[in-house]
Amino acid sequence: MIGYLRIFQNVDLSSNFYFSYSYDLSHSLQYNLTVLRMPLEMLKSETTQPRQESFDIFEDEGLITQGGSGVFGISSEPYMKYVWNGELLDIIKNTVHRDWLLYIIHGFCGQSKLLIYGRPVYVTLIARRSSKFAGTRFLKRGANCEGDVANEVETEQILCDASVMSFTAGSYSSYVQVRGSVPLYWSQDISTMMPKPPITLDQADPFAHVAALHFDQMLQRFGSPIIILNLVKEREKRKHERILSEELVAAVTYLNQFLPPEHTIIYIPWDMAKYTKSKLCNVLDRLNVIAESVVKKTGFFVNRPDSYCSILRPDEKWNELGGCVIATGRLQTGVLRTNCVDCLDRTNTAQFMVGKCALAYQLYSLGLIDKPNLQFDTDAVRLFEELYEDHGDTLSLQYGGSQLVHRVKTYRKIAPWTQHSKDIMQTLSRYYSNAFSDADRQDSINLFLGVFHPTEGKPHLWELPTDFYLHHKNTMRLLPTRRSYTYWWTPEVIKHLPLPYDEVICAANLKKLIVKKFHKYEEEIDIHNEFFRPYELSSFDDTFCLAMTSSARDFMPKTVGIDPSPFTVRKPDETGKSVLGNKSNREEAVLQRKTAASAPPPPSEEAVSSSSEDDSGTDREEEGSVSQRSTPVKMTDTGDSAKVTENVVQPMKEVYGINLSDGLSEEDLSIYSRFVELGQRRHKQDKSSQQLCSRCPDGVIKLTPISAFSQDNIYEVQPPRVDRKSTEIFQAHIQASQGIMQPLGKEDTSMYREYIRNRYL
Repeated sequence: MIGYLRIFQNVDLSSNFYFSYSYDLSHSLQYNLTVLRMPLEMLKSETTQPRQESFDIFEDEGLITQGGSGVFGISSEPYMKYVWNGELLDIIKNTVHRDWLLYIIHGFCGQSKLLIYGRPVYVTLIARRSSKFAGTRFLKRGANCEGDVANEVETEQILCDASVMSFTAGSYSSYVQVRGSVPLYWSQDISTMMPKPPITLDQADPFAHVAALHFDQMLQRFGSPIIILNLVKEREKRKHERILSEELVAAVTYLNQFLPPEHTIIYIPWDMAKYTKSKLCNVLDRLNVIAESVVKKTGFFVNRPDSYCSILRPDEKWNELGGCVIATGRLQTGVLRTNCVDCLDRTNTAQFMVGKCALAYQLYSLGLIDKPNLQFDTDAVRLFEELYEDHGDTLSLQYGGSQLVHRVKTYRKIAPWTQHSKDIMQTLSRYYSNAFSDADRQDSINLFLGVFHPTEGKPHLWELPTDFYLHHKNTMRLLPTRRSYTYWWTPEVIKHLPLPYDEVICAANLKKLIVKKFHKYEEEIDIHNEFFRPYELSSFDDTFCLAMTSSARDFMPKTVGIDPSPFTVRKPDETGKSVLGNKSNREEAVLQRKTAASAPPPPSEEAVSSSSEDDSGTDREEEGSVSQRSTPVKMTDTGDSAKVTENVVQPMKEVYGINLSDGLSEEDLSIYSRFVELGQRRHKQDKSSQQLCSRCPDGVIKLTPISAFSQDNIYEVQPPRVDRKSTEIFQAHIQASQGIMQPLGKEDTSMYREYIRNRYL
């Protein structure tokens, strides 16, 4: 028992596990804002009928009953494929009330603030890792007998206009894409201790049975078209990755024979590694072309109709956009499925380029940019790139045991030379994790997800030679009736394409929706109280909305006069990152600026070069910029003093418009003298007479204060007065903190009785 407890505790629930009290993280935003709001129209005429007791997913999205204080809210069952504690909650699911069941997802959640001339826009990235056929890199490859693939992650980018925080009145947009292993029966033998073990096809599948199950799941959840972006190598001296490409092409070709032509699976093969090695080809330009075609076919979700300006000035790219247009906005139909061998480095870069293209359309749909196009080296793209790099690092650590080896800067070929040594260290870390720690991590995942159940009289988890039969249920019992080799899809799914079957209002889906009546003053349905917590003592500095990455604070140049738009292309040395470095080094940079004037002479060039080598592993150089510590001002030669003065004065001229080294004109000195004299005489003013001094130079304007507030000026303020009722409330609050409670009045007693009557009676 102690051994199982230790294995179970290897799963760190405080890291990369997420939950929400009022929002269903297992479903997409499109599902939550369309399917879960459609039944509300039916509730308007059925408010007197009894409702089933459950909890609400939204904060105020309900129906107020006539003559009462009740609010009807709806919720849906979570999508269990992305729920990681579903097996643990099954034990108590039928025993406790549904409000006690809190479902969690595993993956990544990140959020940043994009300021567009002061207008806040939240960019959120949510990655949901599948709990089916979950595991580590070399121990989980391909797919199982039910069509679940290894390392399957659904990534959703959400754009929210934060100036209006409401699900009904606010503007929201989202785009979903998927990554996952090649849906075949294949594996790699790690017993040989090779960096790249050979790829082996475990079972022959001439009718693509496992691929059919996998794509049937995708059609049900995302609709059509399903687009496959295969980044696996196609030309190799020795067959390795090409084995997967050939089998995947054969499977997709076979399955497309029986689908309707308008709903066939689109297959895009592209050898990304080959184009990366070529000096004549730009990898990201080619990915951008693929991304444009993908987003045009799938579309994206937005909960508001097209703006009037886009109708007056239509864009060619906007008119070619796919998806489904409805009265309340647009729906995404279909999804992009990206894969390489590991679904880590190449896949993350490809997903970033598709997400960048979709982000441009999302910003355009909300009326924030005039054309659906975003360029590199802008604050918006840098912020989005940092989100995707954190997203890729987290998913890579979960599956591969190390951070990303190749990043977006690597494929742009602008990464600093120090990045190569970091790539080597990440490769060694990934190899060590795969060889020595992945087996223990796999046991923890199998135990946590309930794949293995300890039973007396049977071998323990650590005694099993393999977990193959745990994830392939057809090895433990007779196979059920196989599907047709030609009609390999679910009949109900194909009828509603291109719309996803899970979002269609039908009898089967309505059974998953639950309605409950709330009191309109409950905290659970009040988004303001839930977010700001006015009944708790809190600090705004500690809230996540202020601590999150901001384009204005972390990316926009600090020099006054630069265009503050986050869509302006900037040089690498103009960004806020290059000036202040990362968050941990900001205080150090501020201290350096404060002590620059009184600092001792800098060391020699040899000492400078040695110190820069010591700091080569910092995050500041990873951003492609030059750190302040490694580039001090050289003062070895007297001839360079003019250059130093010019470097110091130049920012002053940009800020104030003058050179400090130049002398002031007589007119400027006269204006400044009059300003100083005016300020001094205002300071010496007598309160009783409020007269100026007898001596007054020519040209100084005499001012007579006419304000009704005699004591309120720039030097003193009249203290505010507090009424008696406010003083009594404050004193009662102080006494309550000391345990001295005031007796309740009639109004308080009646309010409490009303609360008990509405909630429990």
